[in-house]
Amino acid sequence: MDTILDKTERILKLRNYSPRTRSAYTLYIKEYIGFSKEKGIKNKQKAIEEFLLDKHKRGQSPQTVNLALNAVKFLYTQVLKNPQKIDLKFAKRSKKLPIVLSHTEIESIIANTDNAKYRLMISLGYACGLRVSEVVTLKISDLDIDELVVYIKEAKGKKDRVSILPEKLKNDLRNLIAGKNVKDFVFESNRGGKLTTTSLQKMFRKSLYKAKVNKPATFHSLRHSFATHLLENGTDVRYVQALLGHANIRTTQIYTQVTNPKIKNIRSPL
Repeated sequence: MDTILDKTERILKLRNYSPRTRSAYTLYIKEYIGFSKEKGIKNKQKAIEEFLLDKHKRGQSPQTVNLALNAVKFLYTQVLKNPQKIDLKFAKRSKKLPIVLSHTEIESIIANTDNAKYRLMISLGYACGLRVSEVVTLKISDLDIDELVVYIKEAKGKKDRVSILPEKLKNDLRNLIAGKNVKDFVFESNRGGKLTTTSLQKMFRKSLYKAKVNKPATFHSLRHSFATHLLENGTDVRYVQALLGHANIRTTQIYTQVTNPKIKNIRSPL
């Protein structure tokens, strides 16, 4: 197994897969090999089916099942070079609407963040539509404060994109990066280097609690709110798609269901 996992890790690195994807793929491949050996299933198709069914029985999400299937497919096609087709369809994903925070809720969350550095990080997450990983990896060279533009390098899917910076954060950003090297991270830890995503998510949850916002929101909800509020302001969905870096406009159109003005204008008959 160790030889297969080492070879998998090497091929994933050569294909420039992200560290998170590499970690997930090796985990599921290790699980799959262990499962098929334990059950004594030698037929490949049967082994994969039983492996995925076991995940379903244990209540794992369709997204997790699909990721596990992708990992196993990668094992056979790219690592073992097995030409036999894996005839399995992906699990149907649940279509949940994103958690969106109101302007008032976001203002309260920011106001209840005592630490100035984290307060600015939360503000940027909303104002620019950034993922938590994109905030912590932001470098000074990625900011064009005069032009009110931020460059997000090698985001999800290894894609670069450009987003907007708010006028009201210009001074805070200038003060934060004053005297630093352009290669430095915008938000450094107290010991130097970038902050962890865990620390930012933890601070967001703390601020959410202090603001008494009773929604199951996460840091990613700021990105959902960014998109929804832009659409509410009349921004064309294709511009929103570009700002978020979505490859498919259908991904962006989910926010039109949250902010559909025709539905909001309907009055209940009660």
